[in-house]
Amino acid sequence: MKASSLERRNYKWIALFLLPSFLVFLFFYLQPILSIFLTSFTKYDGFNSPRFVGLQNYIQLFGQESFQLSMKNLFLWSLIATTLHVGFGTILAFVLFQKPRGWKFTRAVFMVPNVISAAAWALIYRFIFNDEMGFMNGLIRLFNKDFHHQWFFESPYAFWAVTLTWLFYAVIVTLLVMNDLYSIPEEVFSAAKVDGANTLQILWHIELPMCRISIGTSIIASITARIAMYEQIALTTSGGPGNDTMNLPLILMKNILDLKYGLANASGVMMFLAGILVLLLVHKAFRLNEGIYD
Repeated sequence: MKASSLERRNYKWIALFLLPSFLVFLFFYLQPILSIFLTSFTKYDGFNSPRFVGLQNYIQLFGQESFQLSMKNLFLWSLIATTLHVGFGTILAFVLFQKPRGWKFTRAVFMVPNVISAAAWALIYRFIFNDEMGFMNGLIRLFNKDFHHQWFFESPYAFWAVTLTWLFYAVIVTLLVMNDLYSIPEEVFSAAKVDGANTLQILWHIELPMCRISIGTSIIASITARIAMYEQIALTTSGGPGNDTMNLPLILMKNILDLKYGLANASGVMMFLAGILVLLLVHKAFRLNEGIYD
């Protein structure tokens, strides 16, 4: 069936309104992504013309111990982000949703870190984990007087020190889950209570399933933040000790400083592919393309 003149006119207006967004995506997202992908197959120092080298950059990258350890760290941090980080934010959202005494104050305090930059947090945690006057070692020495460790400079403490700089910083997760909880119609809770459902049954059969999309979105946001994590490591361990806390952004920056732009862009492509993989897996696992009531 042919579209009416009114429908065709509406399509033109829709296309006109979408045009700016399309141009922004084309020039500021798609074009840089394609450029990074194409130059990852070249030897390029920023001065001479790029020279095609095939898969040499990727072979060199995959053969580096720092890259192998960065992928191992990314896998471990992704597991921690999916379970502990998102889990903590989700539990806090469910607790605040019950509106216990002092819940407004707790919510306000929990929002404060949101206005502090990642770089500032990294410096704060360097003080917290300081051996002589840091809070963490001081607390541990209440039970073990002989505990003296520089967390960011000793293995295996460095990995866990970096992890703690973001582990409980789950305000985005809490806000997303709370938004879904508040969107559940009150009639649903009333009907469940009439049918004899207790608090645990309501949590398991109503609240959690209806927060599926926000939890899945939180996992994507949390893992992709780990893929792109830079300041927390660069300002604390610089990837050390050894390569214990190495990750892809640090490898990318090192190659840029060494004027190895082709190799740096190969690292960028791996970050991009890792993000796409996470998006596809979580999208499938949490059925993000389906509505809550489907």
